[in-house]
Formats: sequence, structure tokens, C-alpha cells
Amino acid sequence: MIIKRILIALSLLGLVSACGGPGESSTVPEAQPAGASSVDIGDHVVHFSAQSTDQLPPEVARAYNIVRSKNRAMLNVSVLRATDNVAVTANVTVKTVNLTGQLKNVTMRRIDEQEAIYYIGEAAVANRETLIFDISVTPEGADTASDVRFKRQFFTD
Repeated sequence: MIIKRILIALSLLGLVSACGGPGESSTVPEAQPAGASSVDIGDHVVHFSAQSTDQLPPEVARAYNIVRSKNRAMLNVSVLRATDNVAVTANVTVKTVNLTGQLKNVTMRRIDEQEAIYYIGEAAVANRETLIFDISVTPEGADTASDVRFKRQFFTD
């Protein structure tokens, strides 16, 4: 009789543990490994990132005329000369789509800040939307464009 109760208790324990913990049914997204944030394109290195604009400090958003919102994504691209890490001007264009193929209009604009040069663009995003950024970069003096692709999922809730 005792052995039967132990077996039943162990069986129930196994069933309960197989159901998973509270994290499996919650809405908190699982952490994803960080992807690359730069790529070597020969004589230059392209740095890129995307984040929701509500993560920007208010004074930075104001200074660069960026609307702070959890429903807006901002792409930031910079191009450095590989030999000395000096920022260079470049022609930067972006084609952005979500996973359903819907095109997102992102117009890049140049920001010069002391010795740094940034190219930024913004797009509207929905909760859990993944954007695929296809970036074309032609550094000043280069003959051909280099292409960079990365994707980023945004959480607005």
C-alpha cells in the first residue's frame, strides 16, 4: 500500500513538472541571442542597430526631431574606415519589410555630431512585429555598394 502511494505521488509529480512553469504560458518573450551589430565590408565597417524610439532619452529625441513612442522603430547606421575607426560619409539606403512582406517606408537622414556621422530612419511597428532591414551602403570614394541584412523583433506591450 505504501509503495502504491509513492508510485502515484511520483507519477503526479512527473505530470506536474511536465506541464512547465509559469514562464511557459506568460506573455514575456524569451530572450534571443544577440546578433551581429557590425559587419566588415572591406576598407570600412558598418555598424547598425534598431530600437524602439521610446528608449531614447527625451533630450536626445528632441535634439534630433525623433518622435518617442513604443510603436516606432529607429534604425541607426554608421560607417567607419577600418584602418583608423574614423567616421566617413556614405550613401545609405534601406528597404524594410515585415515577415508578411509588407514594405515599411524608412527614409534615412544624416546626422553629424562632432566627429561622428549617423544615418537614422524611423518606421511604425506593431507588437511582436519583426522587421527585416536590407541596408545598402556605399562609402564615399567606393565604387560599389555593400549590402547588410538583419532582422529585429519589437515588443510594444
